[in-house]
Amino acid sequence: MDALELLDLIQKGESSVVQFKVRINDAYKIGTEMVAFSNTKGGLIIIGVDDKTGDINGLSFEEIAETNQLLANAASDNVKPQIFIETETVEVDNKNVIVAIIAEGLSKPHTDNKGIIWLKNGSDKRKVVSREEMARLLQNSGNLFADETLVNGTTVNDIDEDFFQEFIVSKTKKTIEEIGQSTSKVLSNLGMIKEGKLSLGGLLLFGKNPQQFRPTFTVQCVSVIGNSISSNNYRDKEEPFTGNLKELYEKTLSFITRNLKKVQIKEGFNSQSELEIPIETIEELLVNALIHRDYFILSSIKVFIFDNRIEIISPGKLPNTLSIDNIKIGTSISRNPILFTNARYILPFVGVGSGIPRAIENSPDLQLINDTERELFISVIKRPE
Repeated sequence: MDALELLDLIQKGESSVVQFKVRINDAYKIGTEMVAFSNTKGGLIIIGVDDKTGDINGLSFEEIAETNQLLANAASDNVKPQIFIETETVEVDNKNVIVAIIAEGLSKPHTDNKGIIWLKNGSDKRKVVSREEMARLLQNSGNLFADETLVNGTTVNDIDEDFFQEFIVSKTKKTIEEIGQSTSKVLSNLGMIKEGKLSLGGLLLFGKNPQQFRPTFTVQCVSVIGNSISSNNYRDKEEPFTGNLKELYEKTLSFITRNLKKVQIKEGFNSQSELEIPIETIEELLVNALIHRDYFILSSIKVFIFDNRIEIISPGKLPNTLSIDNIKIGTSISRNPILFTNARYILPFVGVGSGIPRAIENSPDLQLINDTERELFISVIKRPE
């Protein structure tokens, strides 16, 4: 980093990724700042700058050596698992400033040496106390998957036995009787039951009534008159759809298709008609929302049909290193491995990352939004004028 870049950062003030310190002398306190950065998006700690005024005070040669040593000790002794940081000294107006670069952690959640988890909250930080936040930090590091968690109160009796039998035949070409194992044993082999409790994946795929245990995992659909979410007028609206993933898919697809226009593709009274939006696009995006949403977020999938567009809003931003650009070319990361592995036998789902590219091929003006602030992934399909 050169002096001009540093001056530009200082002039913009502190933020969720930049923090100023005049001096540091407490390895524990600076360690908590490193924990917060590591558990969020990473960032810079700039030492030698007044955090209240933005004035550059600078560090002496001895202070530079002491500060670098303290930073290294904090990163190794006061951040668990330990992290590795980069530091550089930048000269500005004949004053030396240390810039410590903290990368986003790969082993979230990181804690301080007292076991406390910290997250950035604007330019400040806060403790993490809720189990849901802790679970999502583990999910981000690839150490915990929502669909593998056990659902208290469930048993094998909450499975739709007939539907599960159909799935097993589709997957193995054999009935459960031909396999020679009990339903519980087969579910256990698939990672869908443990300690007598269904995993969330098993419940979502085959539960008789998943919303009895997870009432927010529904799909809400509204067909609005106009193009604004604030409109009080709608053409079609139902109570939130419930059921297993196949039922949610079928009910939602039916709602969308009945609220779209059919377009005559050839002349003649008896010529066939097609939906104004390719059905393949709707299917791909709906399956994507059901399989890849963040099930640590206790919220529903929402579908809004406006006069000029359809929005499919899925809880959870893109996981880990995924971006809009790389999902457009077929890059895929499994957020929910049980659903990802087994949904292909009950839904039109391939699971090789080709869904989004196919949707774009069918609807080139498809807009994908990764809303990191609100933790949402939004697909916007334009309707023909």
